[in-house]
Amino acid sequence: MSSVVYYGAVVNPTSLTSYSTLPRCLLSVDTAGTIEWIVETVESHELQDVLATKGLVDVHVVEIPDGMFIMPGFIDTHTHAPQVPNIGTGGQYELLGWLEHITFPMEAKFADSEFARKAYTSVVRRIIDSGTTTCCYYGTVHLEGTKILADIVHSFGQRAFVGKCNMNRESPPNYIEPSVAISVQKTQDLITYIRTLSKSSIPTQEPLVQPIITPRFAITCTDDLLEALGELAAAEPTVRIQTHIAENRSEIEFTRSLFPFAPHYAGVYDHFKLLRKNTILAHAVHMSNEELDVVKTRQSGISHCPTSNFNLNSGVAPVGEYLDRGIKVGLGTDVSGGFSISILNAIQNASIASKVCAFQHPGHTTASSPSTFANKPLTVATLLYLATMGGAAVCDLDNQIGSFARGKSFDALFINVSNAAGNPSLWGLINGAPLPPTTEERKVLLDGWLERFFFCGDDRNIDKVYIQGRLVGGRSFQAKN
Repeated sequence: MSSVVYYGAVVNPTSLTSYSTLPRCLLSVDTAGTIEWIVETVESHELQDVLATKGLVDVHVVEIPDGMFIMPGFIDTHTHAPQVPNIGTGGQYELLGWLEHITFPMEAKFADSEFARKAYTSVVRRIIDSGTTTCCYYGTVHLEGTKILADIVHSFGQRAFVGKCNMNRESPPNYIEPSVAISVQKTQDLITYIRTLSKSSIPTQEPLVQPIITPRFAITCTDDLLEALGELAAAEPTVRIQTHIAENRSEIEFTRSLFPFAPHYAGVYDHFKLLRKNTILAHAVHMSNEELDVVKTRQSGISHCPTSNFNLNSGVAPVGEYLDRGIKVGLGTDVSGGFSISILNAIQNASIASKVCAFQHPGHTTASSPSTFANKPLTVATLLYLATMGGAAVCDLDNQIGSFARGKSFDALFINVSNAAGNPSLWGLINGAPLPPTTEERKVLLDGWLERFFFCGDDRNIDKVYIQGRLVGGRSFQAKN
């Protein structure tokens, strides 16, 4: 099997404020699924000459059809796999009531391994086909059920972090771990198990499926459990950590009552050595300046989950301020607090959330500096960054995924914006319509396609999903399987 060379329209994020639109891009992917090289602009009459300079004479070039473009895969930095069956329900509650009445009863069902297998098979398939190439999954407290989740993720070829929730208090009698020792031992067992599933053949890249230490949130963990997890994390410095923080005001007050020694919510996790470069903090809706200073100092990342924050009446996270502080931010769907498994929905609601912040601070929307973000609407470039490169940084994988660059994995979406996709909301390329002849004109067209896809697109527009160079999902994949 030889390298694959793609030729056509590519969108590539470059920073929080910019991205490249490349209507005539040439991109080579090697047999291991790693990007070998990129030539950003190659006119059609130059194609064979450029290939010859790369030592390629008779190579088969895969041309991207008119009305389609390639972009990096979406990265979901926070979601709950066992909550997907509840999606679209429970919006009448705020966080703590929603956990009690909607979420914990569903998660308890995953003690049944057969139920877990059926549910997770559907969950992971749907998430991949929605364009998520990397996903941070919360499982349940059940070790066997979470192993099944890891098995399914591995079999489908998704890149993911899979964690077993740690919960030994403030949980229902039928959904709680009996002791600190059992909670930690099961976490260690899961780490060992997942490491046997997925190994990378590329020395510079990490395996597709990895374990992640998952204290659900401070309320459900006693001091001694958090301390033990901190010790486990210290012994496993490359294992990521994920948890929740400052999502809801009632949750924050309850946390303060449980940990009176801590100066603030972030101080709880910091005290137990759970904040570090590869820690993912979901929500961060209501954070003090002192807490943000701690998060920045520890180089932890924030998963912005705007759909869930709206749906559960939690508030609006001022992510523009976090970006101005240099804190890493990615997007999360947070199903089923969020009512969509698609990062496209998170993009749309992140845009709305930023506009709510701007409404509350009139005069900031026309600030002269394009490199500040607080209290201003997020641009398409920033939204693209959060969904790709930002998420990669939060997952501590920014040297491997998030954009197209030499040496990175080819985790990619083939986006169809023609009428053939069957999405009546997206006014893209009408079938048979000629494209403008010049590269500059096509760049303008491609800019429009990206924005329309973000705000009008859905899974019908995601034609192919590639992870590590392998086709694993999308409409074309479904049609063949």
